[in-house]
Amino acid sequence: MQILVYTLTALFILSFAYRVVYMAVRVLNIKRRVVKGKEHRFGVLIAARNEKNVIAELIDSIHRQDYPQELIDIFIVADNCTDNTADIAREHGAHVYERFDEENVSKGHALQFLVGKMRAEHIDERYDAFFVFDADNLLDPHYISAMNEVFSAGNEIVVGYRTAKNFGDNWVSGSYGFYFLYESEFANRSRDLLGTSCFLSGTGCMFSRAFIDRFGGWQWTGLTEDLECTSVILKNGWKIAYCTDAILYDEQPTSFAVSIKQRIRWVRGYIQAIGENFTEMFPRMFKKGGFAVFDFLMNFAPLVLFILNAIADSVNMGIMLAGGAAIVTIALHMLTSLASIYGGLFLMSFLALIFEWKRIRCEWYKKIIYALLFPVFMYSYLIVYVGIFFGNQNWEHMEHKVSVRIDEI
Repeated sequence: MQILVYTLTALFILSFAYRVVYMAVRVLNIKRRVVKGKEHRFGVLIAARNEKNVIAELIDSIHRQDYPQELIDIFIVADNCTDNTADIAREHGAHVYERFDEENVSKGHALQFLVGKMRAEHIDERYDAFFVFDADNLLDPHYISAMNEVFSAGNEIVVGYRTAKNFGDNWVSGSYGFYFLYESEFANRSRDLLGTSCFLSGTGCMFSRAFIDRFGGWQWTGLTEDLECTSVILKNGWKIAYCTDAILYDEQPTSFAVSIKQRIRWVRGYIQAIGENFTEMFPRMFKKGGFAVFDFLMNFAPLVLFILNAIADSVNMGIMLAGGAAIVTIALHMLTSLASIYGGLFLMSFLALIFEWKRIRCEWYKKIIYALLFPVFMYSYLIVYVGIFFGNQNWEHMEHKVSVRIDEI
């Protein structure tokens, strides 16, 4: 058992080692050089299901962009709505399509329907690229201008900076906030600067029309359409760029139970995406640009190894106790193991806390408390990985309640 513990520890170090380079790149504060280019025409795509609480604020934040409004059109699919989401969206200037399909209920299916309608009516031909947002999102006024600069540099797919609009609600939403800050600045930003590919992250993405046309519309309808799309992009050797100045705020769960359910879907969706594309992704690792595929395949590996190592270490301590080892020795061993696990996870939130302090929108003491509690949130993936074997595997809508304007953030 001791050998197993050492082996898992070594595997974790190997799986995490290259990420230290990502951290170093961000610490050096290097930025992508961009040159102001042509102002492109954009279509904004939003899937909304019973989003009367938040849809108006998102649309208003788009109308408040420092980008020519005549170059932006908003398209919303009111998906299986039983409230007045569609009416509110129309009142605020969006083009709305209503969809009713209780069998195919995922966000991916809703986007597929919306893009299909636009293509059938040849509306899509008016635009150079499309943004995909969730209904609970809010955009910084400079968002589209910043994304346009990266798009103008020749990047077909771009992801922006994501943070929580309800960062300060409680430790759960705060932990999500730290997770996405780390993923944005200490993963995607570094990937972009090092010439490898970023990963899509649910929302705040931009796709060129040429990219969408390549697939004849929106084709990603799984549990996690973002990871499904990412796997297709990577297996074809394409890249996703990053824009650090395109800031998006979205609502995060405040309920620990809801958080567990959501993360179970994420992990199931990741496994689904890998399973569907592995035979094409694996050989791509050994070709030009293959590191991005390796990075994607290793996305959850450090966390899984962390958890397996903790379990193996716990069993090993039980064996030591049964074998007559001193309680003090076991206690010290346990404390050392817990401290090392906590320290490794805290490094993620600590880096985000230090380097993104000014962009974290909540009281200073909450920033510190939630950073300290972030390892507990990540360690709860132990529950998530058990949960993937139970319950249904269907996409479920998460209700959004945080109604706030961009100027209030």
